[in-house]
Amino acid sequence: MASLTPLSGTLGRRRAAHLLRRSSFHYTKDRVDALATQTASQAVASLLSLRPQLYDQPYYDVPSTAGVVEAIQWLLPTGQTAPGQEFEMRWNLTSWWLNEALHDTGIGHKMIFFWHQYLACDILAQNHATFFDYLRLLRWGALGNFKKLATKIVTDNTMLQYLSNNVNTKNSPNENFAREFFELFTIGKGPQIAEGDYTYYTEDDIVRAARVFTGFRKRTQRDQYDPETGIPWGTTQISTHDTGAKTFSARFNNTTIAGATTAAGMYTELNAFVNMIFAQPHVAVHICTRLYRYFVSPNVTPEIEADIIGPLANTFRSNNYELLPVLQQLLASAHFYDADDSDNHDEIIGGIIKSPLELSLQAISFFDVPIPDPVTKNNDHYIKFYYNAVFERMLSYANMPLFFPPDVAGYAAYHQAPDYNRQWFNSSTIISRYKLATILLSGKRTIGGGTNNSIGTQLKIAEWVRDSNTISDPADPFVLVTELLQYMLPEEPDAERFDYYYNAIFLDGLPPADWTYEWQNYLNTGKGEEVTIALTRLVTYIMFSPEYQLL
Repeated sequence: MASLTPLSGTLGRRRAAHLLRRSSFHYTKDRVDALATQTASQAVASLLSLRPQLYDQPYYDVPSTAGVVEAIQWLLPTGQTAPGQEFEMRWNLTSWWLNEALHDTGIGHKMIFFWHQYLACDILAQNHATFFDYLRLLRWGALGNFKKLATKIVTDNTMLQYLSNNVNTKNSPNENFAREFFELFTIGKGPQIAEGDYTYYTEDDIVRAARVFTGFRKRTQRDQYDPETGIPWGTTQISTHDTGAKTFSARFNNTTIAGATTAAGMYTELNAFVNMIFAQPHVAVHICTRLYRYFVSPNVTPEIEADIIGPLANTFRSNNYELLPVLQQLLASAHFYDADDSDNHDEIIGGIIKSPLELSLQAISFFDVPIPDPVTKNNDHYIKFYYNAVFERMLSYANMPLFFPPDVAGYAAYHQAPDYNRQWFNSSTIISRYKLATILLSGKRTIGGGTNNSIGTQLKIAEWVRDSNTISDPADPFVLVTELLQYMLPEEPDAERFDYYYNAIFLDGLPPADWTYEWQNYLNTGKGEEVTIALTRLVTYIMFSPEYQLL
């Protein structure tokens, strides 16, 4: 029986590593070891906060009046840029977010990305500045109140443009935003039980909701701010708003919402509409199901619906849609660690294929790959490393172009049955996934255009093994391979598999004493060519392995 009962005892390394892989893009041995000494409840609580950002916004090099390149903050108050710079600003924005996600030691950016794929928008919908505001809004709501976030997304400038509400008027209603608000953002589309009836709402409800949304407009100037978030938002235009009363179907108890007659009243009407939706129990079920598939498993059985999703939904509703109690209950549960049945190695730990985002950022953080400074090495940071290497080769080539979801439903691997996360791994993505080690170890792009071009940094594997304290005794080849596998793989390999990594790959058939000699020679002389060959071979094969592709 699946159980949300909190896991007892301290986590230990295996379960701590599982928690960190699932809840953060920042994965290191030190972080795993720290969590391993805590109970599940303590460890989860330590992750459930927003860490301070490294940089409030991206930087961009511009020439000064003296002709010298300087680094300045690029996001102007109006969101305007010089001609031809808009696409470059989007590159910088994406790179900035990736850098923040890489260094976030908590769950914050994992939840920001959850909301991005749940409340999906395209970075091309408007401009870089409004998308920056959209990301700020997702950060604001990442660990907060879902009901508030769902309300505020209605007035987000990027979303207003992306879902066509900018052309939704009383004389020419556009139902696009209203349809997605029901189907994707809140209550979910249940089985169709009659023409125009989707179990939890009807086509007529979409028509009424579209009338509620009339008159909410984007505002490009970014000079009006949500008083609660301090983030620029859209505007209200009462002249294009449908001021009539809106009566909804029996799915919402035939609720009638009074039409607003003033701009200020439009927010009152919007809140009444959101209150009506969130009064329905299935809103909590819908979002908890998505959270479960994101953090635990895509396999939602009737048992999981009854024993996990149902109680989580009750927690969500009883806490007025605050996220923290739900995340704490789920991630600290025996079920999350596959400890609620007789076989704790068969379902959850190592049961999800890593997304390209998890695959790349967790590798970069684990190996502490040096990141070029965004101010002093601006181009190396934003363009060479984060855009050309991470965004293009590690993400886009692996079918995950960050902030370019294929449609409003988000990335298919998070919602599309029956394959779900298996869509990350196929013939079109395998080359990018398997080139990750080569890109980092060589410091070159290796795939796509300019394969020999620098990515602005490089993982020097011998120096990392020597200096990182990840391996307790690098001179002992058995210890080195054992400890790398313990932290790089979700489950320790059996004896036969370990022997493959140890003898066939790392030692390449040579006696262990040869490695010890070469390592000591490296420490004495600083000449690391021989040890680098063996370490590169080992790390590459580990990252090639099917096990490494799993969370």
